[in-house]
Amino acid sequence: MSQPSEPTGEVEQSPSGEARTPASRRSARPPRFWEFLAVLIVKPLSLLFVRRRWRGGENIPRKGGLIIAANHLSWSDPVLLSHYLYNTGRWPIILAKSGIFKVPVLGHAVAQLRAIPVHRGSTEATQSLKTAEERLRAGGCILFYPEGTITRDPDLWPMASKTGAARLALATGVPVVPIAHWGAQELLPYGEKKPRLFPRKTFHVVAGPPVDLSKYAGLPLRGSVLRDATADIMAAVTDLLAGIRDEKAPEVPYDPKNAAQD
Repeated sequence: MSQPSEPTGEVEQSPSGEARTPASRRSARPPRFWEFLAVLIVKPLSLLFVRRRWRGGENIPRKGGLIIAANHLSWSDPVLLSHYLYNTGRWPIILAKSGIFKVPVLGHAVAQLRAIPVHRGSTEATQSLKTAEERLRAGGCILFYPEGTITRDPDLWPMASKTGAARLALATGVPVVPIAHWGAQELLPYGEKKPRLFPRKTFHVVAGPPVDLSKYAGLPLRGSVLRDATADIMAAVTDLLAGIRDEKAPEVPYDPKNAAQD
C-alpha cells in the first residue's frame, strides 16, 4: 500500500490551503455560507478520527460535468468521500433518500448543500435522475452509488447495480470516474447507529481513469446497453477495490434477488 497522499491537480488555493473555485463555477456548488459550514464541521472530524490513504486524485477532472461511481459500504462513506472530492476541487452532489429532507434543520441543510432527493417507489422516482442530469449539464459533480444502497455482499464486494449512472453518462456524455474505498465500514458498520471512533480507522480511497463507454455511443438507452455499460462501470470500481484489499474479487457480483430465492 502506498503512503498517504493528497490528490494532486491545478486547483486554485485559498490562503488556508483549501481548494477555491472560480465564480464562474459557483453554480455547481452550494451557497458559500453552507459550503463553509459543512467544511468547518466535516473536515476537522474526518482528520481527527480517520487516517487517510488517498490516491488517484489526478484522474478527477477539475471542471465540467462529472459522474463519480463508487462502492457503498457504510452510511459514513458519503461524508468521507466528500472530503476526498472536496480536496480535488470538486463539490460532490449526493443523491439522498427523500425522507432526510423532511427532518427539521437537517433537511434544510442537506437541501442547501445541493443534495438531490430520491423518491423511491413513487411517481416522482424518476425526478432525481432528471435533476441529476440538469446538474451534470450545468457542470456539477454527482456522486453515484450504482448499487443503490449499502452492499449486502457477505464479503463486502460491490453487488449487482442499477443502471441510473450509466443512463446519465450516455445521455450527457460526461465522464464517469470509478472510485473504490475501504475502511468506512469499520467506522460505522452497516446496521449500527453509533460510530466506532477508537482506535482510529484508516480510510483508503483510489480513483481510476474515466471508464471508456465509447462503444455505447449512439445506441438506444435501454435494455442490454444500459446493463452492459453499468457492468463496465462496476467492473472498474471492483478492480480498484481488489487492488486496495489485495484480494481477488468474485467473478459474478452478488445479487440480493438471487440470494433471496436460494
